[in-house]
Amino acid sequence: MPSYSIGQAAGLLGVSSETVRRWADGGRLRMDRDGSGNRVIDGVGLAAFAKERAAGLHPVPESVSTSVRNSFIGIVTAVRVDDVAAQVEIQSGPHRLVSLVTRESVEELGIVVGVTVTARAKSTNVHVDVS
Repeated sequence: MPSYSIGQAAGLLGVSSETVRRWADGGRLRMDRDGSGNRVIDGVGLAAFAKERAAGLHPVPESVSTSVRNSFIGIVTAVRVDDVAAQVEIQSGPHRLVSLVTRESVEELGIVVGVTVTARAKSTNVHVDVS
């Protein structure tokens, strides 16, 4: 079973190492000690904690009917527009998303740097790499 150091867990959760320590000390996240006495978090427990923590972070409003389940609320950090298309960059927590949309959509929706938006992604091709 894989295990993670406090720093690795912090990187995966997008928080500081100190936050992970506080969660562990407060009983929210279970930690054990490895053979060398270092604090470690087992992979199954970390996965469950990450899933629980993410629940409800980006809910789909009841007024929206959609089959898309991957929603990311974020702030627009860049907009590049040409004659027909536009590239919109969004920062959602630790995640950077880039979307290609029409220029017309950017103008109609009022998408400019600093605006809060919700990016929704649906894909039949997801690549998974293991490092």
